[in-house]
Amino acid sequence: MPDKYPNFSALAQREVRDRDFSVRRKQRLGANAIVAPHGGGIEPGTSELAEAIAGDDLSFYAFEGTKLHGNRDLHITSTRFDEPEFLELIANLPICITVHGEGSSKEAVFMGGLNGKIASQIRASLESSGFKVEIHDNKNLQGIEQANICNRGTTGRGVQLELSEGLRRTFFEGLARKGRKVTKDPFRRFVAAVRKGIVEAV
Repeated sequence: MPDKYPNFSALAQREVRDRDFSVRRKQRLGANAIVAPHGGGIEPGTSELAEAIAGDDLSFYAFEGTKLHGNRDLHITSTRFDEPEFLELIANLPICITVHGEGSSKEAVFMGGLNGKIASQIRASLESSGFKVEIHDNKNLQGIEQANICNRGTTGRGVQLELSEGLRRTFFEGLARKGRKVTKDPFRRFVAAVRKGIVEAV
């Protein structure tokens, strides 16, 4: 499905901040960024995961759909994502690790991005924790374009995590707003595994 808006400027002309969408950001000096560009109701569960992975020591950013219905309208594809607070955040940070939601019912993590070292460590950590990790068949979901949001840190090489809907459903009581407030054990295992992979890659 094509995006309704080609960029943030077009979106901001029609949608209202703090009613239709929100931007949350925590910057830690020199720290890699964990980013959910399609959080809230756009790709449910991704901003909760990104914030948990960031913890108290990594930078965090989430663009979240907060509408009662039609949050998919707020999706801006990763190669064109240009919300100003994200651009300001990432301008001085080395690595961006993005968390996305993929729509299949299988329970899998699809790895992508141009930083093979960090991706390999995260993959090994996830697999040792019992998660299935794959490369998506769709090249548009592999994070390999230089313009992709995950590759816009100062090193030009980041990591993309696409989590299937089937997997995200195991993390929460439900993917609706209320259900995402209650996390399950797979959520905590996933967060711990990703953080372990990041640490081991440094």
